[in-house]
Amino acid sequence: MSGPAWEGPALLGALQNATATLRLHVDEVNALNVFPVPDGDTGSNMLATLQAAIDEGTSAISDNGSLGHVAGAISTGALMGARGNSGVILSQLFRGMAEELQANSSLDGPGLARALQAGCTAAFAAVARPVEGTILTVARDVAAAAGPAARRGPGLESVLHACVEEAAASVARTPSLLPVLREAGVVDAGGRGLELVLRGMLAHARGEEVIAHASVPQDAVFPAFEALEEEGYGYETVFVVTPDDGQRLDLLGIRNRLEQLGESVLVAGDERAVKVHVHNERPDEVIAYGLSLGSLSRIVVENLDRQARERRHAAAAAVDTLRESDADSLRASPAVVVVAPGDGLEQLFLTLGAVRVVRGENGANPSAGELATAIRLTNCRDVIVLPNNPNARLAAGQGAALCPDQNVVVVPTRNAAEGVAALLALDENGTLEENAHQMLRAAHETHTLQVAEAVRDARIGRRRVRRGQHIVLRADGKVLAADGHLDRAVVDALRALESPLELITLYHGEGSDETQAAGLAELLRQEFEPAEVEIVKGGQRHYSYLIAAE
Repeated sequence: MSGPAWEGPALLGALQNATATLRLHVDEVNALNVFPVPDGDTGSNMLATLQAAIDEGTSAISDNGSLGHVAGAISTGALMGARGNSGVILSQLFRGMAEELQANSSLDGPGLARALQAGCTAAFAAVARPVEGTILTVARDVAAAAGPAARRGPGLESVLHACVEEAAASVARTPSLLPVLREAGVVDAGGRGLELVLRGMLAHARGEEVIAHASVPQDAVFPAFEALEEEGYGYETVFVVTPDDGQRLDLLGIRNRLEQLGESVLVAGDERAVKVHVHNERPDEVIAYGLSLGSLSRIVVENLDRQARERRHAAAAAVDTLRESDADSLRASPAVVVVAPGDGLEQLFLTLGAVRVVRGENGANPSAGELATAIRLTNCRDVIVLPNNPNARLAAGQGAALCPDQNVVVVPTRNAAEGVAALLALDENGTLEENAHQMLRAAHETHTLQVAEAVRDARIGRRRVRRGQHIVLRADGKVLAADGHLDRAVVDALRALESPLELITLYHGEGSDETQAAGLAELLRQEFEPAEVEIVKGGQRHYSYLIAAE
């Protein structure tokens, strides 16, 4: 099982085989969705990322077929084309591997083991708080298995065989590691996708044609991104640090350390001066770390939990503005880039002052490259990105990293309704950091719900959902209601919020029309009097309604 070592063309061929393998199972992997709604896209995101990597590698190989050059091109393509959280993590695996392979003329078993370890390190660094039972766990287990296999024999085939075996075993262990998987008795979709990629590479090493592998359980789960990383409040600490004479600042090292200390980390600047923003419960620790780097200035510490805001009626006014005003008449600074899942929501965001809108939703997530292009086209130094989807958040961060000449902050909005609330909180005279805080606060203070029809029977926590029922999901993924009648499901979900409502906005999308929306709106006016109810054409797929309640 030794086989020849791979040079650039063979590496590209292995990736093409891996892509073909995943393509055979993409629908199965997409079906591994934490909720029984038709928006699963883990497989599609990984497939799109792989195809972008292949396209770049194919273009580069005609100029230089060396292993390092081809690996670098594959990494560049994956970084630019990464879609969804699974695709971004896959691109980071490739980035770490490419860096390890730059000086290599060929790839053997030990070289693959080292590359997988480097890739695993890069992938873990992309997520501030990795959680066990995800694709990251599978990647780490695979890298750990590759080393001993390489010591037993230098052949690529034997090392890949050990990697595939460990990947399958690791995927099978994911339910015991992640509560949401254990609760449902299913496996992780991103990990299964990585297993399929490795199977395709092994088939290439063996000279085999790609064939379909064992089916994926149709009720398996890929956890929502909130399971990987969560935001918090506490204290907000901001300062500018300049190094001592003759010293230089390491932006990546600073960011990594701050992510150990807190959340909502922003690091902007260069090796001569860096502006820092972080949320945590111990601002003294953040300032102490800053002092270890050099001199501090413009220090601001705020207690976020003391701050409150009143914007309920502003949202109603914004909906009226959508019908009356020119989309180009409202421009804000910093510039805002927004991801929108439908035509109506795109128009609303432009009306409210977004400078660039990128279309995207589950099943058609924007790539990191598309987001980077939108950021650059703002022609603004300070840019705020609203991903409006947990599955677009990592791609937004990667897109921001591709624009080093601009100060870019990703405000982690979880759906378009949160994005509207965030954009309403934009202060044209505020700083980038002030706006990022205010917009995140506004997004999280708005109750947002998503309504969809269940595509299969499922058990979510203690609740059983039947195929064909209308389910209502809160922004954090909790199921608030499930009923065969949509109106009842929405009313039950709004009642479950257990708070007085002054404004309810219905963004109707796929599966609903203006007449149905008007009927639901009238029912809600009666049930939640004296709350105002507004209707906006959202145009989003998968979800018949996106609801904001304040």
